[in-house]
Parts: sequence; structure tokens; C-alpha cells
Amino acid sequence: MATATLPKLNLISSEHVVGATVYDPSGKEIGEIDHLMIDKFSGQARYAVVNFCGFMCLRPGHHAVPWSALQYDKDNQRYTTSVTEKLLENAPEFSDESWTDRDWETRIHQHYSARPYWEESATR
Repeated sequence: MATATLPKLNLISSEHVVGATVYDPSGKEIGEIDHLMIDKFSGQARYAVVNFCGFMCLRPGHHAVPWSALQYDKDNQRYTTSVTEKLLENAPEFSDESWTDRDWETRIHQHYSARPYWEESATR
């Protein structure tokens, strides 16, 4: 009996995202995804909280990056971002309360030149 070949899925288990290394566009390793912030109602990832300590430890700790500021590089099977040292140094600080502050969300999306997720839902 022949076996069917399954198509490659566009889905990924969270166990492969948490801990994933993040690279800059030139292929340099710059950090690691610590965890995701997921919208409880839509199920969509909104932010990756990334530890950029591997990126010269400019700002030790974790930094919120809009999920839309990360791209999945299919050829190399990894996440890339255009985050630079300067962007990281000047990024808006975040706390547990930031997730409920639309002004902070607006600033963080503008800072990383990422399209706000609430604009994406409005166009669908």
C-alpha cells in the first residue's frame, strides 16, 4: 500500500518558536525568542518577547518586538528581523501594564516600523 505524501504545513508548534534564535538580515545571530504574547480572542501572536543579550547585551533582559517585525526565512528555516543596535537602545521600555496601553503599542509599532495588528484586522 502506498503512503500519501503530506503537504508541508504553514503551521509551527509553539515549542519550536519559544527558544528560536533570531537573526539579523545578514545572518548574524542576535537573540532568542523567550515567549510570545498571543491575543486570547483571535489566537494571533502579537509580540515576541526576545532576549537580545546575545546582541552585545546592550539592554539586558527581554524586549517586546511586534510579531509583524519578525519574518520567517523559509530558505534557512529561521526568524529574521531588521532590529539594529540603535533601535534596541532606543526602544520604548515595557512592563506588565504595557500590554493594556494602546499608546505604548502604537509607539512600539512605530519604533520598529511594524504595521499595527489592529490595523490589519480592520482591513480583513
